[in-house]
Amino acid sequence: MKATKRLLFSSLVFLLAGSLFAQDYTVRVSGKVKFIEEGFKMTAYQMVGTGQHVLAEAPVDAEGNYCMSITTAKPGVVTIDAGRWQAVDVWVQDEPMEIDFRGVDTAQIKIKNPPYVFIKSGPKNEVMNFINYVGYRNYQNMIAISQTMYRLQTEDTKSKDNATMELYGMNGDDFVAYMRYLVEYYADRPSVMAAIRSLNPGEDKELIDTALEQMIAANPEVGPVLASEYREEVRVNQENMERMRAGNPAPLFALPDLFGKVHQLTDFQGKVTVLDFWASWCGPCRKSIPGMKKLYETYGKDGRVNFVNISIDAKKEDWLKALKEEQMPWLQLQAPDGGKEIMEDYQFGGIPFVVVLDAEGKIYKKNVRGEGIEKAIKELLSGATTEEEEKESVAIPMGAMTM
Repeated sequence: MKATKRLLFSSLVFLLAGSLFAQDYTVRVSGKVKFIEEGFKMTAYQMVGTGQHVLAEAPVDAEGNYCMSITTAKPGVVTIDAGRWQAVDVWVQDEPMEIDFRGVDTAQIKIKNPPYVFIKSGPKNEVMNFINYVGYRNYQNMIAISQTMYRLQTEDTKSKDNATMELYGMNGDDFVAYMRYLVEYYADRPSVMAAIRSLNPGEDKELIDTALEQMIAANPEVGPVLASEYREEVRVNQENMERMRAGNPAPLFALPDLFGKVHQLTDFQGKVTVLDFWASWCGPCRKSIPGMKKLYETYGKDGRVNFVNISIDAKKEDWLKALKEEQMPWLQLQAPDGGKEIMEDYQFGGIPFVVVLDAEGKIYKKNVRGEGIEKAIKELLSGATTEEEEKESVAIPMGAMTM
């Protein structure tokens, strides 16, 4: 399939990138982990496509000390994971680092909210500290918004949800503003590339182009290649976004159901189709199932609309267990290899991810939830076309759209 070729291409570029540089880049990372458990280890990896490319692993001794040597073919961001309890992004080039972690969560009630991790290193990783801290505070703000709105005493659920999303949007705008600040004032460091990748290459084109010129001038050995790779990424991403634009045919797939029978996307043509990408371990996915059941009772049970769930669970037993618990009466499929290929095809990194297709198998709406799913179904059943929807989408100003 095309996604396999794209993934192989991105992996090949990653592995051969060293040929563009004069040397490999090796740094030493050491530190302490306060709380450990049996088998606790440190892992350093980079993302290749939707998978992890492990660069180094190291044990943690009984006193909590660790030391690892990380080698990359090019300067760039590496994630250092502490026993899957905490992780921090660092810039690997020529700066040794000392990083301490808290480690295992010792609280009786464990909530996925690890503390901020500071990198003791040089000026390149000073930028990474800023980026990581802004990301950490952004996440804390999201938690605070959710808790505050949950405690708000009101029966107007719709207004409450709208206010929550508006606050989330403001929080996201705040994050982008900080990234723009870093790109403007720290463009002399190659690690500014991490902040640049957080910006919109269209909206922030002038700022990014200026920063890339400054980064290249200050880092003549690595800057030109880092800038060139970024521009190529932007080009490929724009092509991928175009492929998933409303009105285009949805990417084809052939996936097995829980009995092993293979179903193809073309099997669903002739009816409106709702594709719901999910996984057993995804809390928001599980919470959305009751709402999807109501939609199925209204539009799917009588055969007017196809409802298709596609799991990206890596383990079939986890998927089957969730199906038994949730009792969803519509078609259930599982993507192989944790969904890496279909995530690449359909261009999503988070779930739940719902795509509504018209009767011809063209994309009508993507990344819709709740009332947005029913609205799309009603529009298509009433005779709306993807072409009409696409014209309407183009008219929405960029500033009004959220990811």
